[in-house]
Amino acid sequence: MSKQRVGRSNLFVEPLGLGGNVFGWTIDEQTSFRVLDAFVAAGFNLIDTADVYSNWAPGNPGGVSETIIGNWMRSRGNRDAIVLTTKVGHKSDPDQRGQSRDYITNAVEASLRRLGTDYIDLYLAHCEDSETHLEETLDTYSGLVRAGKVRSIGASQHSQQTLSRAQQLSADQGWARFENVQSHYNLYDRKDHENELAPFCLANDVGVTSYFSLARGFLSGKYRSRSDFRKSPTRGFFMKYYLNDRGLRILEALDDIAVSRQLAPASVAIAWLITKPGIVAPIASATNLDQLDEIINGARLSLHADELARLEVASTY
Repeated sequence: MSKQRVGRSNLFVEPLGLGGNVFGWTIDEQTSFRVLDAFVAAGFNLIDTADVYSNWAPGNPGGVSETIIGNWMRSRGNRDAIVLTTKVGHKSDPDQRGQSRDYITNAVEASLRRLGTDYIDLYLAHCEDSETHLEETLDTYSGLVRAGKVRSIGASQHSQQTLSRAQQLSADQGWARFENVQSHYNLYDRKDHENELAPFCLANDVGVTSYFSLARGFLSGKYRSRSDFRKSPTRGFFMKYYLNDRGLRILEALDDIAVSRQLAPASVAIAWLITKPGIVAPIASATNLDQLDEIINGARLSLHADELARLEVASTY
């Protein structure tokens, strides 16, 4: 493995990020600590969360994942060894979301308190905000960088048009620019990223981290028929989108390669992502150490040319 630079920033990460969306949702703090410990012990340093995680779960107000990560870093004394990403602006309450100056300024302080740190390595605009001028948003983020509260900024769920405009504004005004785009990208969900975001990011030296890197779990091979949906009612709801002829072709290709390499299909799916131009690190979550081993094995796997060709054919859109 070799560290990847995030855009033009001074952040360098190993080629795998650990998603924190499950912390405090499908796994408790103690289990989260075990997963985090094993991830770092394996040599990785990128941990991704958001202030919204995981307010969709009953009784979870959001911010719980940040709190767990903060408790873990404090107990381990390892803050300086972590490249920490969190996101702002995507809460479900219409009064608690967006990219306005007031909202970001308040939200970053709340995230810093929960994380138990005085800086965030990579702070992402979690969504676009049509009601706030982009100039206000970028000026606010730049102020956080100047104040030392944020080292670099990025964006998630933004269109290529908005990203292009943001980069031009940052260049014109001398503001901090988006160094990272977090994109919905995996072996199944390819078209939007590859046709729009990938060319922009490559042309502008913007590092890409992928979310839903395993297609909400589909590429793990856990869901192969409708009867499998009961394994996880939450995930099963989304599997209907993937369970079709193309999805099954992808699983067949993953299975064949995984068997020949004596690895899990998820490992192969992660390894494929790492080969794609501009990808700094896929982000994937794990609810136990076995799942963590699968994604770590993927980050260490080098696929052969014939294996990559097989996956390209199977996933053609």
